[in-house]
Amino acid sequence: MSLKSWIHALTAPNKISKLDFKTSKEIKLVLLVNHELKMGKGKIAAQVGHASVKAALNASARHPDLMQGWLNNGQPKVVLKVQKTAELEQIIELAKENNLQINTIRDAGKTQIPPNSLTVVAIGPDFSEKINVVSKDLKLL
Repeated sequence: MSLKSWIHALTAPNKISKLDFKTSKEIKLVLLVNHELKMGKGKIAAQVGHASVKAALNASARHPDLMQGWLNNGQPKVVLKVQKTAELEQIIELAKENNLQINTIRDAGKTQIPPNSLTVVAIGPDFSEKINVVSKDLKLL
């Protein structure tokens, strides 16, 4: 399968699913940016991209119905900022306690920031009401 075909197969909406996605339950992906690192706009964009791809690939393997619902509903993404690394780590623990899928991105340290810095955390895709429990007090980036 070519890369183009694989990407199409991954992202094309599929009307068949075990879950009814015509309900009021919204599915989203939330991306938490570590604001403490003072990354430039391009660096943030790259790190958010890494987190989005990792979250989508893992959701496809582990939670195909949620992934399909997210794809069917336009792949909503919300990017929020977290002021400190310690706060981001607390949110990760809370997300784990709430059985949310998390994907962490750590930088290689070749450009702007130190190696192994926690740059972005993706939560979901999952039902918005579940994700809101851990992200409701955060501000948009």
